[in-house]
Amino acid sequence: MTDDHSHHDHGDHEGHDKHAGHSVEMFRSKFWLCLVLTVPVVFWSDHIQMLFGYTAPTFMGSALIEPVLGTIIYLYGGMVFLKSAWGELKDRMPGMMTLISLAITVAFVFSVAVELGFEASALWWELATLVTIMLLGHWIEMRSISSAQGALKELAKLLPDKATRLSDGETEEVSVDELAEGDLVLVRPGDRVPVDGVIREGKSNLNESMITGESEPVSKGEKDEVIAGTINGQGSLRVEVVGVGDETQLSGIMRLVAEAQESKSRSQLLADRAAQLLTGVAISVALLTLVAWQLVDAPIDFTVVRVVTVLVIACPHALGLAVPLVVAISTTIGAGSGLLVRDRRGLEEARNLNAVIFDKTGTLTLGEFRVVAIDTDENFSEEEALRIAAGIEAESEHPIAQGIVKSAKERDIDYPAARDFQNITGKGVVATVEDIEYQMGGPSMLEGVDVPDHLRRAAEEAGDNAQTAIYLISEAKALAVFAVADAIREESFEAVRALHKRGIEVAMLTGDSQAVADAVAKQLEIDTVFAEVLPEDKAEKVKELQAQGKTVAMVGDGVNDAPALATSDIGIAIGAGTDVAVEAGHIVLVRSDPRDIPRIVGLSRATRRKMIQNLWWAAGYNIFALPLAAGVAYTWGILLSPAMGAVLMSASTVIVAINAQFLRRVDLDGH
Repeated sequence: MTDDHSHHDHGDHEGHDKHAGHSVEMFRSKFWLCLVLTVPVVFWSDHIQMLFGYTAPTFMGSALIEPVLGTIIYLYGGMVFLKSAWGELKDRMPGMMTLISLAITVAFVFSVAVELGFEASALWWELATLVTIMLLGHWIEMRSISSAQGALKELAKLLPDKATRLSDGETEEVSVDELAEGDLVLVRPGDRVPVDGVIREGKSNLNESMITGESEPVSKGEKDEVIAGTINGQGSLRVEVVGVGDETQLSGIMRLVAEAQESKSRSQLLADRAAQLLTGVAISVALLTLVAWQLVDAPIDFTVVRVVTVLVIACPHALGLAVPLVVAISTTIGAGSGLLVRDRRGLEEARNLNAVIFDKTGTLTLGEFRVVAIDTDENFSEEEALRIAAGIEAESEHPIAQGIVKSAKERDIDYPAARDFQNITGKGVVATVEDIEYQMGGPSMLEGVDVPDHLRRAAEEAGDNAQTAIYLISEAKALAVFAVADAIREESFEAVRALHKRGIEVAMLTGDSQAVADAVAKQLEIDTVFAEVLPEDKAEKVKELQAQGKTVAMVGDGVNDAPALATSDIGIAIGAGTDVAVEAGHIVLVRSDPRDIPRIVGLSRATRRKMIQNLWWAAGYNIFALPLAAGVAYTWGILLSPAMGAVLMSASTVIVAINAQFLRRVDLDGH
């Protein structure tokens, strides 16, 4: 992953573009060298000697120490500021770098004029300390920014560069770049998975927390998909390659995080405007300072020092950093919690949400059938009924049958193998389990069958709740009724509660019948239900809520959700869904967990708070510092030197940087 500061040119104002091409190392090395050169400049300065009452040794050429070293510091240490200022001026966007460059250039040109015979005191020591402190401030700032970008580097480290390829039973170590789609790779216990792929042989538990944020390992076997960068558990896997390099999910996540950290938010535009305004104010105050002190006949060197201090202290540095740093950190926190922000404005809007529309199938529900209730004959336990039913249905491909089998697996029930399995079209199935013949099916199977009253009532109740009732029958007697439905995710209950707690209305959108939709809505306590909605009308329902003046988030995972995601104020794509939905969403959830929606609101509100705090701090300190720099308090003996101005300016920047880091402590669940 390239360093974030190397891929902007000066033309695209993305918050840290004033650091285009800059690096932590560059500022560090420039700072140390300038510091070493500054020491003799300060030591041989007449002003400092007079202040501290000592006399520096003189020798042939000692008079040149200040001008020569001062010039080197200006050209070597100051060049980074001068180049960036040139970029700002070319873009007609004068800002921080323009002010710093103006300040050091005024000090330099004035000092050269003094060396050439102009009657005044040179400002070499002020110039040297100013450049050195500026470099220190920028070094600290760059460290802050690059630590916020650290998430991308961390993600990049998760991808192994070597893989073990299998061909004709032989294994060979190859670099991941050499793998092609369809290759088989061996993933040993404890290794990181090198590619996105499908397990062809073996089973294991995989730790996917770096992708989904879920700490529990996920058990996977044949035909299951694995994701590059995740960690294999105890089992050995043979995996067929589906995606390598840039095609892997992890690379996709890295791209999204990088785009989000560069995408501009409204707060950033506000900060940029404030920074430009401050630049204008600073130059005006500097000119005013020059005129005012000259009118009261102050010495010219005193006046120039005041002008330089004004220019330095007003640098909108903290302003320039206030928002980008919060943006970078919030994006990183989000990514660590499985929330990928594709568009900053999406996250910014989330704090204003007052309605969330969930697509039902696959978002609030699993999108798969499960047994949601079992009623049995008194001689039969629920577990026993499910054990036999799973044994019978294991032979069937029908979604309801598969739902019964999955329900047994999720309860860790070992089911027996069935014999003589056959489908009875339109009715159900017949099979023999442990030498007893059973039938399974819906009400059409009940001809001539004795059904106890409580089982009949259970079936009717299932019908009322829009669930499918499946009977288990043997020897013309009904032994159990299974209520089968698209199971609601456990997390959905918590998600709806958390949204209600934040004062957000919850709506549900589905193509299912009104009865099915109402049954789910009743269980989840959802406020508004849109049922029997055709895919092409989903976007209309979003507009309906928007027409009531609501800020609406749409949460969906399917291809037919894409128009609705794009129409909503915030489109939230469930990442387990399709690429199309991901492209349409402002925010992508890596895991299919609806509880992440209230977390987004929490992150948005915390991010906003930090931005406002930082903007106030960055702008507010100038209100006090500028008049002091201009010398308003001179009559009380209070004067700021340029170096002190640089210290204050750098300190304000560092405070903003530290404040942004506190965002990492935010509890997204808002407990």
